Amino acid sequence: MGNANISEQPVQANRPEQKDPKKFLKLITIVSTFGGLLFGYDTGVINGALPFMAQADQLNLTPFTEGLVASSLVLGAAFGSIFGGKLSDTKGRRKVILYLAVLFFFSAAGCVIAPNTSVMVGFRFLLGLAVGGSSVVIPSYLAEMAPSDKRGRLVTQNELMIVTGQFLAYIFNALIGNIFGDTGHVWRYMLVIATLPAIALWIGVLILPESPRWLASKGKMGEALKVLNRIRSERIAQQELQGIQANLSKEQKQEKMSFKDLGIPWIRRIVLLGIVLGSISQLVGINSIMYYGTQILENAGFGTKTALIANVANGLIAVIAVIVGMSLLNKVNRRPMLLTGLVGVTIALISIGTSAHFLAGSPILPYIVLSMTVIYLAFFQGAIAPLVWLILAEIFPMRLRGVGMGMAVLFLWLCNFLVGLFFPILLAGIGLSATFFLFALFAIIGVIFVGKKLPETRGLSLEEIEGIFKSKSASL
Repeated sequence: MGNANISEQPVQANRPEQKDPKKFLKLITIVSTFGGLLFGYDTGVINGALPFMAQADQLNLTPFTEGLVASSLVLGAAFGSIFGGKLSDTKGRRKVILYLAVLFFFSAAGCVIAPNTSVMVGFRFLLGLAVGGSSVVIPSYLAEMAPSDKRGRLVTQNELMIVTGQFLAYIFNALIGNIFGDTGHVWRYMLVIATLPAIALWIGVLILPESPRWLASKGKMGEALKVLNRIRSERIAQQELQGIQANLSKEQKQEKMSFKDLGIPWIRRIVLLGIVLGSISQLVGINSIMYYGTQILENAGFGTKTALIANVANGLIAVIAVIVGMSLLNKVNRRPMLLTGLVGVTIALISIGTSAHFLAGSPILPYIVLSMTVIYLAFFQGAIAPLVWLILAEIFPMRLRGVGMGMAVLFLWLCNFLVGLFFPILLAGIGLSATFFLFALFAIIGVIFVGKKLPETRGLSLEEIEGIFKSKSASL
């Protein structure tokens, strides 16, 4: 009986005086994706901060503690992605983004003043909770605020803001490292910049409305219509509220799947596909470059200050590649585009491994490694990164989305954590060449797996995709 309000006639609400709905929606997108900018900056800044942080008169890091400092954020993100979505379902998207802004600020400030490795790891873990939470809540918020015809573009704006944040981190790392590199605690100057967008996010969220779909799910139809009237025309707002009410009624009647349903073959096929895709996307070593790009270039032969400047090229190509990838998503089939990305990444990884083995000590080696990391990022950020998230969103039917997507993203973050933790150990133990050959092996496995097991999903409905996995031809 408590759900009767969902089937009510659309609520009438006076349209508040406000500016152009399109401009207000654009403002909402810019403000909310500051969370993505923070995500990018906080994951990218460690790239340039670690060489200074590791010095004997600073935090005196070993290869293991270097990996711990870099990867503790990712471990926190794994937990943040799980709890962030659930918290936003109960408290609301807007309120949780506000909480995340506060957590971003205080955990970033804690990293700045950290006196030792233990405190640094603790605050990096808390920072990871904010990163993981934002990776789930902000795309959900944008998807629920955006008109259906603009949803893909607005949601992928968050991915663009993430790589933009990483690019800005590389720029500030290069500037601060070259200007203040000979002074003590230079890494603290790099880290403190992350507090500024956190403040901007907190202030900006104060003017954001709550998601109309979340409001409707709590029976607050009048408030939902008020929000829709601010971001749509009056006629479309009424129609959209009716659609939201109909979908909520349908979802309430639909039986949700649980972990026990993993015994059903076709469900297991989809979940395994999601887990493998999420895992491979990280095991090809993307975060070795995003977190340790400066050290890779140092290991190849550049000095620290030169490596910081050269690493800016990695950030720039990542931004350009994401923009190109976003423009291709609706024009090219998913499967061949993902295969192209994996093949390109494989070639770049093998080239780095081969060059590091045969040209060790050569003055040309650092330039070859830099050019190959740029090519690697072009293929990864232009194809693999956007497509893996898009495919994960497409392959899971509504009934399976909570369990399936949760498991796939959990494995994605855990593999991200393992790469971040063990890369410095591998670099010190087996060297640059063997480490990148290992990443290439995972990329080859990815090519084979996608070529054999991933069906094409572009242009198909969720029901049609579900039918493919129910057929024997999609067996894993």
